[in-house]
Amino acid sequence: MLQPAYIELYRNGKLEERIEKAQKLLKECQLCPRRCKVNRLENKLGVCKIGRLPKVSSYNPHFGEEPPLVGIHGSGTIFITSCNLGCVFCQNYDISHLGEGYEVSIERFAQMMTELQNIGCHNINFVTPTHVVPQILEALPLAIGNGLKTPLVYNSGGYDLADTLRFLEGVFDIYMPDFKFSDDDVAAKLCKARDYPQIAMYAIKEMHMQVGDLLLDERGVAVRGLIVRHLVMPNGLAGTRKVMRFLAQNISKNTYVNIMDQYHPCGLAHKYPEINRYINTKEFEEALQIAREEGIHRLAV
Repeated sequence: MLQPAYIELYRNGKLEERIEKAQKLLKECQLCPRRCKVNRLENKLGVCKIGRLPKVSSYNPHFGEEPPLVGIHGSGTIFITSCNLGCVFCQNYDISHLGEGYEVSIERFAQMMTELQNIGCHNINFVTPTHVVPQILEALPLAIGNGLKTPLVYNSGGYDLADTLRFLEGVFDIYMPDFKFSDDDVAAKLCKARDYPQIAMYAIKEMHMQVGDLLLDERGVAVRGLIVRHLVMPNGLAGTRKVMRFLAQNISKNTYVNIMDQYHPCGLAHKYPEINRYINTKEFEEALQIAREEGIHRLAV
């Protein structure tokens, strides 16, 4: 069984260096592409509405994630409150937009990781971690000191700066970003981030460079590598062909991709007629066919 990469980083002292550098970024926060430049060390709030300490909505074994993460005992998910992206149709709208959750100390944050490990979870899965990268790093030595030795999963919306992701090289063994849209206008309208497609491409390249294609153990459980999620949207708004072509040509045809069919109108979707409906079977099957046509063959279906 592979040892999580962060153990070596902790032993050689480089993890502490990463923590110091990441914390400095909070003083004039530019962790994500929003670049709010607020002093989060003094609890000033930017787009993500999170100050010095992380906020957590819930943490528990989760059995609805991708099969390689769930295994037998579940993925140990820690749902981070808020988001740097803010899609109008978010299916966790109460968490991402309304801020449902509670502030936790760094010590408690670390305890959550070890608690999930100790009940058998195969990994520690940070859901929407982009805006709390320094806090995750800060909590990690405490968790390691208490016996943490489980792979970490970075489960993001894909709106991540490559510069920030470089702080995480050797920390996260598994990256699981979304690639939501391939069209600038769609991204501008649905998540107020016209640069989303380009940012997601750079981010996924950096993630893959760090961890490579998905590697499974003898039980079929993920131990290292990249998983990409792509949510099929009504009326082809996700731009599936461009997404799959990018992955096949610029990342790897061996990329493990979950093309998801669970879109339904949530949050403010009712205000946008083009997304105010469920997707249909034809749209989903077309997305799967497009992936195969573009050369993507590891599909989580």
